[in-house]
Amino acid sequence: MKWLTLISFIFLLSSARSRNLQRTARDADHKSPIAHRFQDLKEETFKAVAMITFAQYLQRCSYDGLSKLVKDVVDLAHKCVANEDAPECTKPLPSIVLDEICQVDSLRDSYGDMADCCGKADPERNECFLSFKVRQPDFVQPYQRPATEVICQEYKDQRVQLLGHFIYTVARRNPFLHAPMILGLAAEYENALKTCCAESDIGACLDAKVQQIYVMRKRAKQVDEKQRHHCLMLNKYGERTFQVSKLIRMSQKYPKAPFAELVKMVHDVKDVYKECCEGDMLECMDDWSELVTSLCSKVDVFSSKIKPCCELPVVERTKCIINADFDDKPDNLPSLVEKYIQDKEVCKSYEPNHDAFLSEFVYEYSRRHPEFSTELVMRITKGYETLLDKCCKTDNPAECYANAVEELNKHIKETEDVVKTNCELFNTHGEAEFLKGLLVRYTKKMPQVSTDTLLEMGKKMTAVGKECCNAPEQKRMSCSEHYLNMVIDDMCKRQETTPINDQVTQCCNELYSYRRPCFTAMGVDAKYVPPPFDPMMFNFDEKMCSAPAAEREEGQMKMLVNLIKRKPQMTEEQLKTVADGFTAMMEKCCKQSDVDSCLGEE
Repeated sequence: MKWLTLISFIFLLSSARSRNLQRTARDADHKSPIAHRFQDLKEETFKAVAMITFAQYLQRCSYDGLSKLVKDVVDLAHKCVANEDAPECTKPLPSIVLDEICQVDSLRDSYGDMADCCGKADPERNECFLSFKVRQPDFVQPYQRPATEVICQEYKDQRVQLLGHFIYTVARRNPFLHAPMILGLAAEYENALKTCCAESDIGACLDAKVQQIYVMRKRAKQVDEKQRHHCLMLNKYGERTFQVSKLIRMSQKYPKAPFAELVKMVHDVKDVYKECCEGDMLECMDDWSELVTSLCSKVDVFSSKIKPCCELPVVERTKCIINADFDDKPDNLPSLVEKYIQDKEVCKSYEPNHDAFLSEFVYEYSRRHPEFSTELVMRITKGYETLLDKCCKTDNPAECYANAVEELNKHIKETEDVVKTNCELFNTHGEAEFLKGLLVRYTKKMPQVSTDTLLEMGKKMTAVGKECCNAPEQKRMSCSEHYLNMVIDDMCKRQETTPINDQVTQCCNELYSYRRPCFTAMGVDAKYVPPPFDPMMFNFDEKMCSAPAAEREEGQMKMLVNLIKRKPQMTEEQLKTVADGFTAMMEKCCKQSDVDSCLGEE
């Protein structure tokens, strides 16, 4: 996987030097990490980010309980600003946070085995705590807005507590969402209050804003999942895979930016993500702010699309920049064919430094193709590298790699066909039929997976169809592959603890960018031995008629999965016959006075 070592040592050194020298100079002024971050962030932001940190680790704790922990850390920060030489002030900031958590009296009563993390040394202690974060905490209630008649007075009299409650709720519901995004949401919430509290009809104004905030919080959950995915990529596939994905994305978003500037930004983003992925939200927030400030100082270099974001208050910039549109491609970019395929001396450029050559290829290719997914560009680059590795060893390399375009187009066609076929199915037949088709295909591929898990996975993939097939054409591929990779993350995580079958094992062990094509191409599991047919699994009763529509639909989906698990070789035609027969039976029996007798006879 040489191509993944994308950043050539020249650019890596310049990037590391620029950022690390800044850090070294800055850190030299601070013996105490907590004093450093407190002075950088200022007290109000420091308190808010400390609340985010504790709420994401201790998702079951009350706001008042966490406020005590925040106060302890803020008090320590004040002490360390006054005297950085104090013994407790030289500790790493994550250790201070975890020490505070481990002093919670009811930790074992509230969190069970998580308390055992306190017996580990850092950094294993932190990794242990991170493993206990609950992605979808059903024990956390959504944020409840105070009553209209009191909210403006409460905002006026107790602004910090009101916004603190909002931050607390969003953080514990989204345990992987980075602090800058949460503070960005809080800023939008406060802006809504400022606007509406000046209106004569506060309630009507807030109701209109609430819909916007609901959309924001839905997006926050999506970003939470995306950031969790990026952390998994960083931890499982390493820094190089993470960096190439960011280089592709940034080259697409900022196609006018020079190569060297993007490489430097990629390296800096990787460093900040490492802090954020480790749950270190105070350093995450501080370093994101520094990174965004650097980006905003070079708007003319990167993109005019981020200029409005850079005019916002600091806490609102990150979210705005992440959501900003891709810049327009530069005019008259030359074709890459001449430089990378028609040039008979390609091997002379490639062989001395594969990494520098391929990293520039990624940059040039990505900025010309904003419509391609990150994963597709990775596959194209890997295909090109494999071809050069082979051809540069032959007597006539130019003749060998002359057909590169045809070879690389195979990756493009496969991905375009998958997106086109699935979106046509979704848009033609609707969500329910699309889900049924997925359940049929994936039950045959991995019949060992439980019925509930297959249904859950099918619903997630259907949600991808709904999200992405309604997106503009040029965004469909990126949207689809990105979200499908997140579904694959979940499946492969289950595979680690409960192996499913050899096919799933093979796909989960593929290169990051090759997992989705592997799952798509996966066939029926030929080694699967179905359990004996049990008629009781298809026992119908009156509830099949009286239950709410959504419940009836789910029951039918589960029956479909269970049928395929027992008859995996059933053809589409046979399944259609069974489905039509079932529909006819339900239409007949649900009209009868004695539904159970009718169903029994049928």
